[in-house]
Amino acid sequence: MKKLLFLILLISFPNFGQENIEVREINLENYEYPYPIDFFEVQAQQEKLSMAYMFIKAERSNGKTITLLHGKNFNGAYWKTTIDTLTAEGYDVLVPDQIGFGKSTKPKHFQYSFQQLALNTKKLLESLNIPSTVVMGHSMGGMLATRFALMYPETTTKLILLNPIGLEDWKLKVPYQSIDEWYANELDKNYKAIKEYQQENYYDGDWNEEYAQWAKLLAGWTLNENYPLIAWNTALTYDMIFTQPVVYEFHELVIPTLLLIGTRDRTALGKNLVSQDVSASMGRYDQLGKITAEKIPAASLLELKDVGHLPHIEAFPLYISSLLEYLKN
Repeated sequence: MKKLLFLILLISFPNFGQENIEVREINLENYEYPYPIDFFEVQAQQEKLSMAYMFIKAERSNGKTITLLHGKNFNGAYWKTTIDTLTAEGYDVLVPDQIGFGKSTKPKHFQYSFQQLALNTKKLLESLNIPSTVVMGHSMGGMLATRFALMYPETTTKLILLNPIGLEDWKLKVPYQSIDEWYANELDKNYKAIKEYQQENYYDGDWNEEYAQWAKLLAGWTLNENYPLIAWNTALTYDMIFTQPVVYEFHELVIPTLLLIGTRDRTALGKNLVSQDVSASMGRYDQLGKITAEKIPAASLLELKDVGHLPHIEAFPLYISSLLEYLKN
């Protein structure tokens, strides 16, 4: 009888158990970003795609631009406090949503590669007449930022990697998952699952609204009738991350690089697919920061003790002071 009642509730109230999650449009048309959005047309793979971005100019510009690249489970909006501080310090700030993310197009057929996303970002910079920039990437954005710096060292004045994923090659430990398997997994997502994953992997201490807003934003997509298209793009980007490591090319970086690492982070792709012993050896940022700094010729390492995967949300004062100190040197 209880099971029957639960099923009736699910059918009658689609948001049951989702804490009144708001349904989000496929390109977040009904979600307001902290700064005005513009769109750059990308012609790629026989498609016209729209790449959303924020470009915020400082009132008293120092003539330098910083480009912020978001992580896989996020979009440009989560950089708000970073943007506010950097523009106050005189930096112009460019914040794109990559194709497949945030307010940008979710293509039906697209071969994702970090090279393609880097090329799109380079063309966006050219369209805005930005000849050089500091490039900062978080999580998946760190892999993209690394690829960008490898492809366009003349454009990249400094590289900043904020708890980047891809500091190890997960293919060596994790069985291959097909895109169809990633897709099936994404179709099962809801607010509860998203919250549990982020609470376990991203943060420490009590769950709060600052954390919840980003989980709710993702969960809002799961209630959209077009969610399968979003899930498919997510599956494709999982495959990109898994099959296109940058770890073997860190020694090729020729520009000053900062590794800004929260040492409590244990994020790693595929930990749920391996034994507990193997899982425990993955995503050890307390070790990976030091190992990676040894590989990059002009690297500096700043470790944020007991901070997790999102320093700019969990520990903003500590993170921003470390970032500004490096930028001023």
